[in-house]
Amino acid sequence: MAFVKTAGCVIAAAAALAAAQFPLRHQHVHGECAGILTVDQSGVSFAGPKGHAWKWPLLEIQQLKISPDGVSVLTYVHDRRFVFAGAAPAAELVAMLRDRLGAKLVAAIAVPESGALMIAARELHPESQGTLAIGGASIAYQAAAPGESRTWRFVDIETLSSSGEFELTIRTLERTFHFQLKEPLAEGRFDAIWMELQKKTGRVQ
Repeated sequence: MAFVKTAGCVIAAAAALAAAQFPLRHQHVHGECAGILTVDQSGVSFAGPKGHAWKWPLLEIQQLKISPDGVSVLTYVHDRRFVFAGAAPAAELVAMLRDRLGAKLVAAIAVPESGALMIAARELHPESQGTLAIGGASIAYQAAAPGESRTWRFVDIETLSSSGEFELTIRTLERTFHFQLKEPLAEGRFDAIWMELQKKTGRVQ
């Protein structure tokens, strides 16, 4: 059986979060330096020692990756990436910026929806073990490996496909994720998920 379908720290409460400031370490080729990262609804900035201070409006950010262990900013200038390590309020930052950045925001955390379908899975490249949580408007992957968890809203998924009941592929702006499922996802269930994704993205009524 095969089936494939393709779809075109100063912190307030998460619901009201408008800005956050927290200490992180800018990672250099050799060594690091300490500073303060500020994230608000207009952009991201870092205040560190001399020569290590930047400000990026959201429009100038090609990709913003947020995880509990830090933040990375990929810019449009020579595809330069700035990596900041340390504890970050990932869930609050994702909630604040998700609608503004859309698919350019990489949520490296798992935020499963209540009542989500849970499927044990292995991501193939890079390999990690975890659990997929497929809900009514998102898919979350809770990985055992640090930094490999993700949450994707349906509206930010470019394609969702399957070549059989033990395989699932999710293509996003960040990259394509290939999962080997440890328990079957029946064709009828996949069809229902695929159709719900189409409705959430407005591709079908």
